[in-house]
Amino acid sequence: GYEELPTAVNITWSSINFKTILQWQPKPSGYFYTVEIHGRTSDIKRKCILTSETECDVTDVLRNVKETYTAHILSVMPAEMDNFEEPPFAVSEKFTPYSQTVIGKPEIKDYSQKGSKLNVVFKDPLTPYIFPNGSFQSIQDIFQHDLEYKLYYWKDQSSGKKDVTTKGHKFEVSVDSGKNYCFYVQGIIPSRRENRNGQESMVHCTSVGRNILDEYGTEVFIIIAVIAVAVITLAIVLPVVLCKRKKAKKARAVREKEPLNGV
Repeated sequence: GYEELPTAVNITWSSINFKTILQWQPKPSGYFYTVEIHGRTSDIKRKCILTSETECDVTDVLRNVKETYTAHILSVMPAEMDNFEEPPFAVSEKFTPYSQTVIGKPEIKDYSQKGSKLNVVFKDPLTPYIFPNGSFQSIQDIFQHDLEYKLYYWKDQSSGKKDVTTKGHKFEVSVDSGKNYCFYVQGIIPSRRENRNGQESMVHCTSVGRNILDEYGTEVFIIIAVIAVAVITLAIVLPVVLCKRKKAKKARAVREKEPLNGV
């Protein structure tokens, strides 16, 4: 009967940019799982009915992102067996998408360094939720003024970081003219107690005045030097060798003619 079925353990919520996956253990054998999502003010919704997996994408039933949810993971016998009893279940911790989803990586769209100004333009991460016109909502569409971004930047090959904050989608900062800079962008929600900092974007570096030694290091210089020496050596040795061969050929021709002159 149902009372003999094991219940789920190690239940966790994993959520990035509001795409939310529920995970648990153990792998079922001889029974299935069904997930029920309970909200404080919303109806119970069922997902992943009679699944043999140990994870469930519950994104589409968490559309009210400010609602607080719990998941009931039911251990259920196969459909052909008696299912009139209430199945055993395990309950997850509470989850509120608005305050707990992780902010994903912003995308750097464009950057340039002209004179003493570094300009960076970036793009919000998108969520799985869509507007009526079919376009995807960005995280800023949902968080509005609760979301801000930080640009962390530093002189190339230096460890001293600076940062600046914006609620928009571009930065302009003053830098040392002619020096290369590296940077990344990160979303932040200051009002949160946890998960305040989002994932960091890819690191990009400018290439103003960057020479081949900055780019590739001394190894390339050594290779170029070796090639140059080889070319110079060849340019000196080859004419000498050709000249000696020419003289030897001429001398051989003279020797071959001498007996004929004697006759």
